[in-house]
Amino acid sequence: FWDYEDLALFAGIAVPALLITFVLSKLASPLTSRLALSRELTALIFQFVWYGILFGGLKLLLQLRYSRPFWRSLGWTRINRPGVAAFAAGPLLAMATGFVGLLLNAPKIELAPLKGLLDSRGSIALLVLFVGLLGPLCEELAFRGFLMPLLVRSLGAVAGIALSALLFALLHGPEYEWSWRHVLLILTAGIAFGWLRYRTGSTSVSTMLHCSYNLTFLF
Repeated sequence: FWDYEDLALFAGIAVPALLITFVLSKLASPLTSRLALSRELTALIFQFVWYGILFGGLKLLLQLRYSRPFWRSLGWTRINRPGVAAFAAGPLLAMATGFVGLLLNAPKIELAPLKGLLDSRGSIALLVLFVGLLGPLCEELAFRGFLMPLLVRSLGAVAGIALSALLFALLHGPEYEWSWRHVLLILTAGIAFGWLRYRTGSTSVSTMLHCSYNLTFLF
């Protein structure tokens, strides 16, 4: 039921949400300093504050424009056997993309923000929570729950899956210093997430694959 006006409204929510998050991060600076939170952890926390404001705006849009529930509108279904199978397949996808990376001679890039979160058990637990669970959830809701169905309806399944995966890969480009090999690998993973979302009709299934894929690289 999405249309391109909804996409414009979603983009219109994203920018103010970013500004609000920036202001909140500055206001919270004394508190984060008192708690001795690292810069990397603080940045990660406020990234998810931004996600929260963004999806809050999307939920409001759904209620006011369509009178529809948030989760069901983004393709979220109860996690069942396909979701468990998808979670089990995540390590296989991670190993496959890692092997392709070796064939492409992808450069080794240290992800400084993540490296800075590996200095204690508490920060490692937060890293698992944010990067292994909440990050995939938010990205799947945005790219495969909201954007991909609109693109598939307009451009067809192949183009819709590929274009949403490309935008997903470009989002991660700065993390990998715009290495084309890494962007290609993320594009491949994004296509796998999108294909699973399309085949099952469920964002929860693609999220389970995405979670275990990320967790494999963390460990």
